[in-house]
Amino acid sequence: MDFYYHPASPYCRSVMLLAKALKLQLNLRFVDLMTDEHLKPSFVAINPFHCVPTLIDNDLNLWESRAILVYLVDKYGRTNSRLYPKDARTRAIINQRLFFDHGTLGSRFEDYYYPMYFENAPADATKMEKLEEALATLNRYLTDNPYAAGPNITVADYSLVATVSSLEAVQFDLTKYPAIQAWYEGCKGAMVDYQEINESGMLQYRAYFESGPGANANARD
Repeated sequence: MDFYYHPASPYCRSVMLLAKALKLQLNLRFVDLMTDEHLKPSFVAINPFHCVPTLIDNDLNLWESRAILVYLVDKYGRTNSRLYPKDARTRAIINQRLFFDHGTLGSRFEDYYYPMYFENAPADATKMEKLEEALATLNRYLTDNPYAAGPNITVADYSLVATVSSLEAVQFDLTKYPAIQAWYEGCKGAMVDYQEINESGMLQYRAYFESGPGANANARD
């Protein structure tokens, strides 16, 4: 499997962490976003939205990190894997958490931070309230269960840990969300090779934010 990625992208790292848990070997294809390599015709032919991560598995060409996470477990996980069980109710909860991460938490993170870092926009208190509302919801999920969708780690946790690691990159204070904080530290210990896969990428992601206006925004998916 060819995996087009940039280590600064938390969503690339979420897929790499899951692949490690599944003992899958990804053929890593580095895409240098900072030199616009993703805009070259050769990559646009693979992914017309020219974003990472992008996975090619035989004749399947797939982007959107959450779709990749689900696909990898469905195809390469054990039958009825706890990471993404076949049970309709359990899967529905996992799917809800994935969509919440993509459409609410992740979106509100970008809505607040991206304009400030990349457009020199002032801090927007209303957008911060929206982000805090989403974090409070995640904190409630994690107060009721040790993991995002229940008693076991699932693909939802691999997705959400990417977003929460983005908050760490911008040095957001998680102390008022103790359930998130405890879960996040637990994920760091439970996910195979978390530090190896995530640490250097986190530093690059932080530098990406600190680079300010003009920085490339295609490391999000």
